[in-house]
Formats: sequence, C-alpha cells, structure tokens
Amino acid sequence: MRNKLLFFMAIIMTLLALIPVAAQDDEEFIFGMVLVGPRDDRGWSQAHYEGGLYVEERIPGARMLYFESLNPSDTPETTLMDVVSLFVDEGAQVIFTTSDAFEEDTNAVAREFPDVVFINVSGDDVLVGTAPPNLGNVMAQIEIPRLIAGCAAALTTQTGKIGYLGPLINAETRRVSSSAYLGARYCYENYAGGNAEDLEFKVVWIGFWFPIPGVTLDATEQSNAFFDDGFDVVMSGIDTAEMVIVAGQRQQEGENVYAIPYNSLEGCNQAPEACLGVPYYNWGVAYKSIIEEVQAGTWESRWDWVAPDYEDMNNLETSITGFALGEGLSEENAALLQEFIDELVAYQMENQDSFFLWQGPLNLQDGTILAEEGETVSLEDIWYLPQLLEGMQGDSE
Repeated sequence: MRNKLLFFMAIIMTLLALIPVAAQDDEEFIFGMVLVGPRDDRGWSQAHYEGGLYVEERIPGARMLYFESLNPSDTPETTLMDVVSLFVDEGAQVIFTTSDAFEEDTNAVAREFPDVVFINVSGDDVLVGTAPPNLGNVMAQIEIPRLIAGCAAALTTQTGKIGYLGPLINAETRRVSSSAYLGARYCYENYAGGNAEDLEFKVVWIGFWFPIPGVTLDATEQSNAFFDDGFDVVMSGIDTAEMVIVAGQRQQEGENVYAIPYNSLEGCNQAPEACLGVPYYNWGVAYKSIIEEVQAGTWESRWDWVAPDYEDMNNLETSITGFALGEGLSEENAALLQEFIDELVAYQMENQDSFFLWQGPLNLQDGTILAEEGETVSLEDIWYLPQLLEGMQGDSE
C-alpha cells in the first residue's frame, strides 16, 4: 500500500510541475490542453499550444492549463485520467484532448466529469453516436492545404519523384496523404507540363505521429534515404520537421532538394531556403469559438469538420487552416501555385459538399472504384478512406 501511495504521489508531483501556475481569479475561465508531443515541436502539438495562447490573448480572463508529451514513450505511467483530474481540480471547464491517440480515453473520462466540456480533436465519437453529451469533436479540413502542398511539390520536382513521410496508418493519414497526391498529380500534368502517369509518389510510414527512438523509423534517416534514392522533394505527414533540416543540410552540400513540413507555421524555420511551404493549422479560431459558446451556455455536442476561410485561407483571425509559402518556392512556381489555388477556391466556393480533385474516375490502391467518371467522392467516404489511392506507392494498412 505504501509503495502504491508513493507512486501516486510521484505522478501528482510530476503533473503539477508541468501545469502552469497562476493566481486564482474569480473572472478566470480555465481550460485544459492535453498534447501528445512537446509544445515546441514545430508541428502538431505546437500548433495546438499556440491555439491555446490565441484564446488567452482574445478572451478576457481565459487561462490555459497544459500537459505536454502525454504518450507511452515520454510519460508511460501517466494516464489521461490523471491529467484531467488535476485540470478539473484547478477549475477547468473545457478540456481539449488534441490527438486521435486520446479518442477512446477521452470518451471514457468525459463520462466521469459530466459538468466539464471535452473536445477531442480529429475523433468521430459524435459522428458515430458513441459520445456522451459533454463531448464534442473538431477537425480542420487540412485536406485543402494538402492539395496545395502537393501542387507545390509537383511544380518543384525535377526528377518526378516525391517522397512522403507519414506517421501511422489510419483513415486520417490515408486521406491527408491522398489529398497531397491528388494535388501533385494534377499540377504535374496541368501546370508543370509533365505526364501524371510518370509521377512517382511514395509513402513511407514511420509508425507513430513523431519519431520515438527504438520504436519508430528514424525520420532523419528516412528523409536521407528518400533523397539518396532520387526523390528531390520530401513531404511530411508527421508532427516534426526532420525532413526540412535534412533538405537544408543537403542544399548546403550543393544538392537541389526541398521539403514540405506539416502542422505549424514554424515548420519552415529550421531551413527556410529548403522549404517550399507548409500546410498549417490555426486551432485558436475553433477553440475561441467553442469556449465562447460554453461561456454563453449555447454549446452543444457536435462533430465539426471545419473548412478554411476561402476568402483568405491565411487570415489568422478567421481561418482554421492555410498554406504558407516557403522561401524555397521559386517566383515562377509561386505564381503557378496561385493559379492552382484560385482554381481550387473557385471550386470550393461552389461545392461545399466535396473537395477539389476528389472526383472520378478515381480508384483505391487495389483497383476498387472510389468514384466513376463524373462522380464526386462524398465527404464521408473521404473521411473514412479505407486505402491509399491508385497510383500511390506505400502500404494502406
């Protein structure tokens, strides 16, 4: 019993050390942020952390509690229940769990705290009808900026070989990488003057959202392997930006190679000259709206797959996601990319129930028809995409 008590006290002390402390104020609105990785990863977790800072800056009295790197490698003995219990004890009224890795546990924990609103990012418990009434889901339609990223890669490649470094395999990562492929294939033929059938687009999955030594593939090694094999653009679907660092290093050695990171506006910073741009999340827009609804007593459980602001996808006050141009993109290719973006936006403004380029003829990797000629793929079928698309290299399961 004594050993169990000491163990539990150790967990509590660790959690308390990681949660920011501020003076209690009757006007405060406290919310919690649970991150799967570090808050400064220049990727997924940093984008969520910055979303919390966005809320603090724009809602008077808002204060964020956060716990970073809740995953089996960094904090193996800490559970979501441990973190949420401390957040609730501190007065949190809304808690964001920012990964599909937390989806199952969020559903269970939310039932234990019915007076707290839980938002699981990227999950679909509400959509499938398994969520308690105090649980909601939110995800950005990052597929749109991923189309743009794929186009930037296709405009830049000289070898016709684009590598894609993916995390683990699920419906989300399949549809996101497939959007990148569709953008690349379209622009390679329609803007770069190539033959779409000659474009090589290869996906390698590292095994988790970010590299874990001894558990996943090494992202730096795999980025180098892509470049060694003649791929001159490496795109990212993982939380961190190793491929940008590697591309920058190889550029300094005289190689004409580039990278496209993912998730955060900070993604290009480590080697700007090698970065073609970054599809990024601006979670603060959604988080602010949710918290304001909770404060007003109007929030209701729902599943939100939020589109960008097509009037200006890079407006940080209105758009949940966008694409920031990188220094590595030439002026000529930036102009061509803008033509593609204009074409994409024109389509999306007229078609809110489908995504640009997700039209037939389109097959899954095993040849199964996804959409016949003239048909569009429904948003639900994109959300639950069961395989990569035909023409992509890499595992679907």
